[in-house]
Amino acid sequence: MTDRRARVRAPELVGRGWLNTGGRELTLAELRGKVVVLDFWTFCCVNCLHVLDELRPLEQELADSLVLVGVHSPKFVHEADPDALGAAVERYAVHHPVLDDPDLVTWQAYAARAWPTLVVIDPEGYVVASMSGEGHAHGLEVLVRELLAEHDAKGTLRRGDGPYVAPPPPTSPLRFPGKAVALDDGSLLVSDTAHHEIVRLAPDLVTEQRRYASHPPLAEPQGVLLLPRDVAARTGVDVAVADSVNHQVRGLHLASGEWTTLAGTGSQLRERTGGGPALAQDLSTPWDLAWWQDRLVVAMAGTHQLWSLDLRADPQDNEVQVLAGTSAEGIRDGEGADCWFAQPSGLAVSADGEVLWVADSETSALRRVTVVGGAGPGLEVRVETVVGQGLFDFGHVDGQADDALLQHPLGVAVLPDGSVALADTYNGAVRRYDPTTGEVSTLLGDLAEPSDLVVEDDQTLLVVESAAHRVERVGIPAVARRVQGVAHTTQRPPTELAPGAVDLVVDFVPPTGQKLDLRWGDPTQLMVSSSPAALLREGSGTAQGLTRRLELDPRVGDGILHVSVRAAACDGDPVTGEMPEHAACHLYQQDWGIPVVLVAGAAGVLSLDLRGA
Repeated sequence: MTDRRARVRAPELVGRGWLNTGGRELTLAELRGKVVVLDFWTFCCVNCLHVLDELRPLEQELADSLVLVGVHSPKFVHEADPDALGAAVERYAVHHPVLDDPDLVTWQAYAARAWPTLVVIDPEGYVVASMSGEGHAHGLEVLVRELLAEHDAKGTLRRGDGPYVAPPPPTSPLRFPGKAVALDDGSLLVSDTAHHEIVRLAPDLVTEQRRYASHPPLAEPQGVLLLPRDVAARTGVDVAVADSVNHQVRGLHLASGEWTTLAGTGSQLRERTGGGPALAQDLSTPWDLAWWQDRLVVAMAGTHQLWSLDLRADPQDNEVQVLAGTSAEGIRDGEGADCWFAQPSGLAVSADGEVLWVADSETSALRRVTVVGGAGPGLEVRVETVVGQGLFDFGHVDGQADDALLQHPLGVAVLPDGSVALADTYNGAVRRYDPTTGEVSTLLGDLAEPSDLVVEDDQTLLVVESAAHRVERVGIPAVARRVQGVAHTTQRPPTELAPGAVDLVVDFVPPTGQKLDLRWGDPTQLMVSSSPAALLREGSGTAQGLTRRLELDPRVGDGILHVSVRAAACDGDPVTGEMPEHAACHLYQQDWGIPVVLVAGAAGVLSLDLRGA
């Protein structure tokens, strides 16, 4: 349990307004007597979406005594739009009050440094724990039940209905469609994401020809891919679907409507892996699919990687493996085994099959993947960033690719002339990258969160306008525009640190009933880097442990520290604390990007909470 000797009163919840409360403002005073969990999130963040799903069972079971409050503190400019936030709350089925915190007032009051962050407040209004990242569902449940028992005994627990007020139900035929693919007869297959179905639309893009519901049901399906004819004949599957929240790749036979699981167990991947038998391998939020180099490529948004899936006649024989990405989040080019992605969300293949284009959403980037050497079972690739500067730099700026900026693109397509079109989602635009000239321009604007593009012919694009709940047919402009918009950097308060030696300390307190398993060495790991790289004179790299001595170079000036942490804690005997030989273990992990300012006389310690008291 948490030490109660130094209790901190929870700061008030301050923001622009509230959602899911019937228009009423909430205060901590009226929540007194309940256990309150604040979920600091931003709707672009796949880890935040994972946490929403992790908390749903606990939220439902303990609805009379636990209040979950979402504090939406945006990363991107678009996410600060109140209408966009309202749409996201509906899109992701958020069934609890949400504080709109566009200026990060409450974020700063609680010293949050990462999306997502969970803060637990006891029924007397005191902060008792802070947890960064995902994977805390079990530990959070243990803590909440301890608090409920403690305050029930003290008489300070108040049961009853919570403050959530459901909004009116939506009525549009499509709801936040995600991706689409054209079929040979001119019809369009669309992932109707918030309705959890696949829809076949007639060429008029309105008339529904058929809905494909799945048993077990799909959960927020995204990418849809028409497989090559020979693959379809071999497997009996016409279309592959990225079943994002079920963490699976599913197959659909169009004529019969029958579904087959192609990869994934239905559980979210929690540990690093190289792959293996597809039906025995956990996946993590597959978002889009492409057929490239005789294999199915999966944009694995949840682990910031690309995976490949070999499809066999019998799904039991399917194999998956990591194609590119270490699971670290950010931009780093190079060989597939060493590179970094950040929520890859859109895939497209060049006409000659040589290039796989990737819309890398969290870095607002367009990435190019090519084969190193010859194709084969163990495909080796190289990754190059064409447009994009990092996790926290974005905007709407056209011109040379090195200077151009996007804002959280989710879709990509190859145009007939070989140039690349991007669904620049948070800019509400379709952008164009010309590989010949290296120029980025704007084809279309004033769109409602475009999430995918389908090339219909030389003159026409089909645009999935997710926030408008429709698919639009638009002409490809003969001449693109050059927009000299605004460049943005994610606005979070920087952390002042002393130049020179700084001690990095990650606080991790395992939940009651768990402890670090030291039987085979240290089960913790830190990976540290910086932007610019020269900021860190010492302390970069990956090593075991939760502490690290850093040496910050004052000549370089300000920058961003990138810190990734992993810790494994295992269940022990509740009485003796002894750990059985085959104890169940839980992985806790988080990535931070922390803006730092070097100030003489500032703190020489940087403390981060993975799971702290």
